[in-house]
Amino acid sequence: MYLTRFRFNRARRDSRRLLGSPQVMHAAVMASFPQHTDHTRDHARALWRLDTTDNQPVLYIVSPGRPDLTHLVEQAGWPTTDEKWLTRPYGGFLDQLAPGQQWAFRLTANPVHNGRPKDPTADTKRYGHVTVAQQTQWLLQRAERHGFAVVAGASGEPNLMLHHQSTHSFGRRGGDRPVTLRTATYDGVLEVVDPDALRRMLTAGIGHAKAYGCGLMTLAPANAAR
Repeated sequence: MYLTRFRFNRARRDSRRLLGSPQVMHAAVMASFPQHTDHTRDHARALWRLDTTDNQPVLYIVSPGRPDLTHLVEQAGWPTTDEKWLTRPYGGFLDQLAPGQQWAFRLTANPVHNGRPKDPTADTKRYGHVTVAQQTQWLLQRAERHGFAVVAGASGEPNLMLHHQSTHSFGRRGGDRPVTLRTATYDGVLEVVDPDALRRMLTAGIGHAKAYGCGLMTLAPANAAR
């Protein structure tokens, strides 16, 4: 497994095109892998997430194979800098996860629930959670099965902050209707409970809409400043 970081140059026209459409970004990420097994293997797949720090958009990718982001550098990056992108092996870090460790985490997810439309004969559909309480509960309900617990803060409430709640609507290639996604970004502190389950989640993702920038959780030392 590999963890990759790529910084966008906002001044370039293709950056705006990529940053404005999860469908276009998905295609660009998939184009980074020459072989199918580089982005899809048993219990692992290519996951990606966009973060923005100090007005600098950053793409993170976790993948079974090493990506080649030359096309992104040429279209939307910084071709003359030394660090065009950074890729590091991820397996060694994953192997070191152990029960009781605490890590700061970030996750952009598509928190949804199944519901039935007003027509009682219609099939159930996925509806995005819209309130902070609903989105928080969505993650807490999934923590145990994915091998972690969200640490409680000084107040006794989960050490968890939600931000960048957004609704995205975009066309899908070959589709006759636009895709609508509701996303939220979670920052918090977790404790490792089941390292194997957590490793599976970190390499396979959590929730729906993984092709569109959701489901990738990354970890950092719990005392590190964001």
